[in-house]
Amino acid sequence: MTPKSRTLSDTADTRKNWRFPGMEEIYGLSFLVLFSLSAVGGVILRRRLHEEHLSKENMEAVRLVTGLLVSFAALILSLQLSTSRAEFDAASKDRSTYAAHLASLDQCLRDLSSRMEPARQLLRRYTAAVIVSSWPDEPAPQVKIMLDTKDMPLRGEDMVLAGMMNQIGLAIDSFEPADGVSKNIVARCQLDYRATLTARWAVIEDTHAPSSVSFTLIICFWLALVFLSFGLQISHRLLSKIVLAIGVVCVSSVMFVIIDLKIPYGGFFGISSASMRDALADMNRDNNAGAPHQETSTR
Repeated sequence: MTPKSRTLSDTADTRKNWRFPGMEEIYGLSFLVLFSLSAVGGVILRRRLHEEHLSKENMEAVRLVTGLLVSFAALILSLQLSTSRAEFDAASKDRSTYAAHLASLDQCLRDLSSRMEPARQLLRRYTAAVIVSSWPDEPAPQVKIMLDTKDMPLRGEDMVLAGMMNQIGLAIDSFEPADGVSKNIVARCQLDYRATLTARWAVIEDTHAPSSVSFTLIICFWLALVFLSFGLQISHRLLSKIVLAIGVVCVSSVMFVIIDLKIPYGGFFGISSASMRDALADMNRDNNAGAPHQETSTR
């Protein structure tokens, strides 16, 4: 039994935890608007400045400062994108690992005894509830007595799901093996249970990544200054303005990807529910596919 029984509803929380519907689209549009306004502001400022302010020496100084800002922004953007992708990949891997441990635990309970069927049913209900609460926009899996997940907390422990996992652990610990084979299977189930709890914790912690709002705002400020200076430097020709617009769109899309990757259970790049659904399908398969161990009498 773990000392900390946070449930995967916590990860389920993921979807509510991390965003409201469409938040990443709002962020992306905000970046596009901010950088566009900065570039347009630079163009307007160039038109209103006296020619003496647009001398070759002054423009060289502007280009020098702009190059410095661009270098810093490019370095930080690349690091942010790399970090966000690594965190997303880790969260996806942790979810797949957790699903595999759930399926392994169910198989062990199946092998142990038919008396563990109530615990297996509890595990199936738990897994289905996690799927529904983590991916609310997808079709709900079909299980008997589906839990109501709409009132699960946005972050932290859900007492109902925590209790279900605890009951499964108690069922394993309280099972009395009748022979050596059963004893070995009980030991394996206990190991599987502990591995499942550890994997669940990894998934939960993936949803508690440190916020980088302040850092993102600073980057946006830098980029806004960069596009302001770009608008100040370009000539009043259509091609120059088109190239500037392309730059605005490209940088805005990079910022969108960085933000979206930090929303692992929502957004454009969301973690798939396939691994959890595969685990549940494995739990629901016909019991004849894996007959439970038949205990021998000790009398």
